[in-house]
Amino acid sequence: MAVLSVPGFDLTPSSVKAALPTNYITNFDFLNQYLPDTYEKEFERYGNRSIASFLRMVGAEMPSNSDLIKWAEQGRLHTQYTGVSTTGAVSSGTQTFDIGTGTCVFRVGQTVILSSAAGAKVQKGIITALPAADQFTVAFYGATSPGFTSPTTDIVAFVYGSEFKKGSNGMQGSLEAEDVIFENSPIIIKDKYAVSGSDMAQIGWVEVTTENGATGYLWYLKSEHETRLRFEDYLEMAMVEGVPAETGSGAVAVTGDVGNKGTEGMFYTIENRGNVWGGGYPTTLSDFDAIIQRLDKQGSIQENALFVNREFSFSIDDMLAAQNSYGAGGTSYGLFNNSEQMALNLGFTGFKRGYEFYKTDWKYLNDPTLRGGVTADNVNGVLVPAGSTTVYDMVLGKNAKRPFLHVRYRASEAENRRYKTWMTGSAGGAATSDLDAMEVHFLSERALCTMGANNFFIFQD
Repeated sequence: MAVLSVPGFDLTPSSVKAALPTNYITNFDFLNQYLPDTYEKEFERYGNRSIASFLRMVGAEMPSNSDLIKWAEQGRLHTQYTGVSTTGAVSSGTQTFDIGTGTCVFRVGQTVILSSAAGAKVQKGIITALPAADQFTVAFYGATSPGFTSPTTDIVAFVYGSEFKKGSNGMQGSLEAEDVIFENSPIIIKDKYAVSGSDMAQIGWVEVTTENGATGYLWYLKSEHETRLRFEDYLEMAMVEGVPAETGSGAVAVTGDVGNKGTEGMFYTIENRGNVWGGGYPTTLSDFDAIIQRLDKQGSIQENALFVNREFSFSIDDMLAAQNSYGAGGTSYGLFNNSEQMALNLGFTGFKRGYEFYKTDWKYLNDPTLRGGVTADNVNGVLVPAGSTTVYDMVLGKNAKRPFLHVRYRASEAENRRYKTWMTGSAGGAATSDLDAMEVHFLSERALCTMGANNFFIFQD
């Protein structure tokens, strides 16, 4: 058995630029002696249709007064070189290695571990010379079969200490702390609702209602409030889905009033600076073990939240249920009294395996008019670290605690562009022009800062 495709779900909204005939009574036949029995109140068949909630749960909002937001994130404390090569044979227990590109930060006197998959060989030694900017020479501690077969190009090298003789000079050279600079630009998001003064005076027979509690018999009230709710959803989706305009793209070449620079949204940032799980979603403990091992190589944040679509959520439930010895033939997932009046809970809110993972459904990924209706290369969920991180704020000029995800909106003492709304025209209380209409404008200027993106995961098909 399967869910039939017909009847399906309606993907066509009634929010269009023109008034629909379905929104108004068209049959005014007063010669008909039979009147229909009508329900005055509009039925909310889709429940709460708004999807904005994700950033409110995991992030924060704070002002910014610049077109560019920059911050510095810590680099690694230790340096490891991969793909190190050697082309010279061992000479008197020493061998020279080449890191490939860049300047080697190893120093004379430091002790190193060198490992190569070719021959499964590991050697330890001490650096005796730096013959070139990208080279270092090692004297091996071992006397039996020291060094590596020449040529070898897959060597991994890192420092584990140093050793000096009695009465010797100190370490030559020093290392400077390394920061990684990231930036993002805010975008201006707008919307508008307009209604003529005449339509504002038109009473309807349907009592409309919206998610924010607005009720009444004036149809324009519903359209205005739905525009507001839709704009609030846009504020979140733009921060999640935004991408920067690439050089040479059509968006960059656009002229006129529309924007052409874009912004780095959460999905884009994780795909480029975070961790990506391809091929659907993890369904076994071994899959999550691979995720945990990657997190070990990143910031090792102990608490993480999984925001997932429905299918991903069910797969996690099934995975956890399978760990119960009675899962295959019963329903004892936890400690139950198993009374006949018990409401059986077949879902899990989280689990712990090295790290703590808390699972919650993300409505945006399930909505069939949004991400829930995308099938190609779709996003099934994201892993977001909990808590905050310390970064150097370029504007404040000092270290500051910031949530891993937070929105920066443009604001100053004279102007706050977090969420602006105003009315123009000559109807509905507005008196700004001779236009016989009320126009409600919405505007926000904001950008999302995804800090420590190396601690995030995105799960894609």
